[in-house]
Amino acid sequence: MPTSLHERLVEATRHERDFLLAAGAIRDALAGTVSLPRYLAFLGEAFQHVRHTVPLLMTAGGRLPTRLGWLQADLRHYIEEEAGHDEWILNDIRAAGGDAEAVRAARPHPATDALVARVYDEVQRRNPVGIFGMVHVLEGTSVALALNAADRIQAALGLPDAAFSYLRSHGELDREHVRDLQAILARIEDRQDQQAIIDCARTVFWLYGQMFRALDEITVPMAGASRRASA
Repeated sequence: MPTSLHERLVEATRHERDFLLAAGAIRDALAGTVSLPRYLAFLGEAFQHVRHTVPLLMTAGGRLPTRLGWLQADLRHYIEEEAGHDEWILNDIRAAGGDAEAVRAARPHPATDALVARVYDEVQRRNPVGIFGMVHVLEGTSVALALNAADRIQAALGLPDAAFSYLRSHGELDREHVRDLQAILARIEDRQDQQAIIDCARTVFWLYGQMFRALDEITVPMAGASRRASA
């Protein structure tokens, strides 16, 4: 039986994690059969949720109860580490030939929108410590998939290194973040706090899986396409 919170979190979210990893877009990326439109769609939706990471962390930090004040330093560290990652993604889109400004102005897919809204609801209305459920999903998935997927996608599409700064840098950085998260979870003793993290992680895994399943519905225009269309 799992004893630590981290072990309980992994066990309690196993079904939802399997649902995420079964997404065709993930399987194809790891097999090296991803298309450029699908990769651009992934980057576009990644921008839509990553742009909220720092605001979410700041909101959680502002709503922590006094008994969890020790988490402020950890949240500040995360904020410093995550700042600017949304711009990395836009740079990758440009390097891959996509229209980064169109992505900046676009609305997220409903699955991505729901993912972001769920975490805002967690930190504003439920329990701000639940944000570490999101951290577990996004950073754990990044370590498991990002570096391997980046190599296979690049080999398949022939894109420059500059089109993979988000996947590669995030994958390396999140190795450290996963270790940090395990240390944080080891200090969270309140059962309601623990359950909030588990519940948030389960929902985010599921919504992230829905986002990957929607990638073929999403179109990121190529750079200059809108100007050519209106010329």
